[in-house]
Amino acid sequence: MNQTATRQLLQIEKLELHFKTRGGSVQAVDGVNFTLDSNRAVVILGESGCGKSSLAKAILRLLPRNVDRYDGKVFLQGADVMEFDDEEFRKNVRWLGISLVPQAAMNSLNPVIRVGEQVAEPAIIHLGVNKSEAMMLVQKMFQHVGVPQDFVSRYPFELSGGMRQRVALAMALVTSPSLIVLDEPTSALDLLTQANIMNVLKRIKHELGTSFILITHDIATSSELADEVAIMYAGQIVETGHARDFFPAPLHPYSQMLMASVPRLRSDSDPMFITGQPPSLINPPNGCRFAARCPFHFEKCNDEPPVFERNGRSVKCWLHA
Repeated sequence: MNQTATRQLLQIEKLELHFKTRGGSVQAVDGVNFTLDSNRAVVILGESGCGKSSLAKAILRLLPRNVDRYDGKVFLQGADVMEFDDEEFRKNVRWLGISLVPQAAMNSLNPVIRVGEQVAEPAIIHLGVNKSEAMMLVQKMFQHVGVPQDFVSRYPFELSGGMRQRVALAMALVTSPSLIVLDEPTSALDLLTQANIMNVLKRIKHELGTSFILITHDIATSSELADEVAIMYAGQIVETGHARDFFPAPLHPYSQMLMASVPRLRSDSDPMFITGQPPSLINPPNGCRFAARCPFHFEKCNDEPPVFERNGRSVKCWLHA
């Protein structure tokens, strides 16, 4: 592995994002910690509502109006970007350092502007190039993501769902950011198109050295891209580790039950479901947030929040103390 591939790109420390509601403050992201090296992909898995998309918003500072608390440290290539003011963050981090591929590509594309012009816009604004140079970059990015060159002059409604997703990926790539956050990029696509998008991401990672944060609940698809895995539950990361270690043998009880819920072609056992409901993020429990649903919980789980390391894998569970 070359030196670039092992350099630390992103470090997140005690990141918090809470939202004001009529019922109280929702702790959507609560003390999240993880790191990501260059030319690596981390997959963030978890149930709907666990805080995955809120984590993406916290990293990119795409905050709604009802923010109650936003705190922590986000180091990008050694610089704490949380210290940047909004204008400095917009100029130097968003698009240039980190870009986003949103969940629904059609919602992020203007239906009355040709896709080539939309992909060119971030290059014109953030790289300072003229329109002809930007269009050359667009053609280059379209080649990387597998979009035909003549699609530059088409409108979003003339493209299939898979092609629109590739255009959104090209838009994220056009400024050559070191990190791309993908929020459920394949959720609205059929299985064949999902596989094609994953192949495109793997090729880009290999050819351009781009790092990815893939936010999803699709375990089977995510395993194709993942170098690292982070499991999120009730606003917290409860397990992290190398994909080669995690997928064969998850350690946290929630991770184990999540993996057991995936249907398998070569198994006679039925998929398992996780009983109960996640805790309220307005008033979460003092101890382990999974304790009420965990078949292995004991008295200590209800009183003290666990934080432990085991063989290079972070597992937030008293069973691995």
